[in-house]
Amino acid sequence: MEFDLASQPEIVQTAVGFALQEWEIAKSWLLSPAAWSQFGLLIVAYVLAILATRRLSPVLARLLDPGESDGMIAHARRFVAQFLPLLMPLMAYVLTGIGESVVRSIFDSGAVIAFGKRVFLFLAVRALVRDILTDPFLKLLGRYAILPVAALYTLNLLGVAAAQLEATVVPLGNLSFNLLWMLQFIVVAGVIFWLGKWSNSQSTDFIQKQAEMRPSLRQLVAKAVEFLIFGIAFLVLMNIMGINLSALAVLGGAIGVGLGFGLQKIASNFISGVILLVEGQATVGDYVELDGGEAGIIVKMTARAAILETYDGRWIVVPNEDFITTRVVNYSDSGSANRYEAPFSVSYDTDINTVPAIIEAAVAKHPEVLDAPYPPDCELRGFGDSGIDFAVEFWVNGIDDGPNKYTSDVLFLIWNALKDNGITIPYPHRTVELTGELRTRSE
Repeated sequence: MEFDLASQPEIVQTAVGFALQEWEIAKSWLLSPAAWSQFGLLIVAYVLAILATRRLSPVLARLLDPGESDGMIAHARRFVAQFLPLLMPLMAYVLTGIGESVVRSIFDSGAVIAFGKRVFLFLAVRALVRDILTDPFLKLLGRYAILPVAALYTLNLLGVAAAQLEATVVPLGNLSFNLLWMLQFIVVAGVIFWLGKWSNSQSTDFIQKQAEMRPSLRQLVAKAVEFLIFGIAFLVLMNIMGINLSALAVLGGAIGVGLGFGLQKIASNFISGVILLVEGQATVGDYVELDGGEAGIIVKMTARAAILETYDGRWIVVPNEDFITTRVVNYSDSGSANRYEAPFSVSYDTDINTVPAIIEAAVAKHPEVLDAPYPPDCELRGFGDSGIDFAVEFWVNGIDDGPNKYTSDVLFLIWNALKDNGITIPYPHRTVELTGELRTRSE
């Protein structure tokens, strides 16, 4: 049965046409002495690249190994060292390029060796994506964008594919764009904002290391740098893609209306976050308790909310506005020293005049109990039903929760001190009085 190419879809006709064209090229290569000489040069370039790589790789690895040093030059050497897997294909590419210039000067033809050079470049790109890129986004970009482009370039089909994509126009209301522009926009936008994210993480790490700055000021500067970096990234993207920023005026007006109506809370929380960072009344690392009962250590402050971590491992997201409009107790704002008290009782048989000195001396032995602003202070609180009530007040650095067990430790000290001095801790007693005549049940 004869194959009727004219009745097939256009894409099939195009594919068959390219296949026949490649077959003709392959036959011309197989029958040409110049092509066989180019094949020989490719093999020589490949072998020389392997031999040179075996010699140079150990030497370069030793030169680029910074050891235990941790400076800017050490980071640069580590960065360069991770590209050593590209040495062999790139060296083969360079040697093939030299061979191509020689072949073209002799035979006035170099299609075979040019194809081999593109193959070596593809091998370098594949090694880059497979062995070097570790960032998830860059690896995804390399696998689904860089590798297909390199493969099309190797087969000399990149121009044809680009022309087909450019000819495919996607209408979107009053706007329209071609697939090539859309793919370019996605790739360029991804790369630019990845660079912005990387730059932001580097600058944030640098700012957080500035110990002379207040924590709140560090947070404010880090947020300002973040907005600046991504703002510049957005403007660069618009400029590269040729988008007129004046066309975004209508969109900016719509966003303004949205902020005025539907995004009031978001705008309020954003402004409240800026106020918190400027004033420094609550910052990362502070233990706070809000009027609504939320309490924990501030582990992160974002543009919209603060994240509190409780001692039982839960994270509470508190809008920034709550720190401005409600009462907030900050246990770390004026220093980390806090006062606690431990209540106890003694029996009525005790000489209560000796109790304060005994308890104060015992509690002062705890390594975390402070002498300033005040040493331990034992006070008489009242006369209870079963015993005489006391309480000892003491100051410590930190919060009596989570890893700290200050009150528990102090109660242990009180128990041991009272036992050592023969002082009894009472337990509840009840006296029952019966009045009237007792009657027994008759048989």
